Amino acid sequence: MVSHSEKPQGSRPPVPGARILIVEARFYDDIADELLRGAQGAAEAAQAKTEVLTLDGALEIPATVAIALDAAEKAGKPYDAVVALGCVIRGETGHYDIVAGESARALMDLSVARKIPLANGILTVENDEQAWTRASVSELNKGAGAVEAALAVLRIKQRLEA
Repeated sequence: MVSHSEKPQGSRPPVPGARILIVEARFYDDIADELLRGAQGAAEAAQAKTEVLTLDGALEIPATVAIALDAAEKAGKPYDAVVALGCVIRGETGHYDIVAGESARALMDLSVARKIPLANGILTVENDEQAWTRASVSELNKGAGAVEAALAVLRIKQRLEA
């Protein structure tokens, strides 16, 4: 999960033309809208371009990312970074633990295996109130935080591979 940063956006160098794949789970549509709004705002501020793929649930995000990365490579238009967005709210069963843990593990595996900046912006919370605090652009803005985290790794990758 990405952390909240007090660092002003202006101090981060832009990444003009960087291609960011955003894969979002829309199980909670209103929260997904807010996460995406924050993510797209941060990408725009960094002069990056986004492509959004939408799913119902968070557990399907890693497979979709892998498929999209392969398709983009094959088309000669690889992505520079990936951002996963969604929300998992604890319920009365152990399903929460499976969805939160397995999606996070698979995303980390993809990031390392593919050597691609990949930020996990899937909120894992106890209730709606926590979800809104984290998703809200006027509060913790975790959608933007996920894009900023992916771009931070991308900047390092670009510097080291130059």
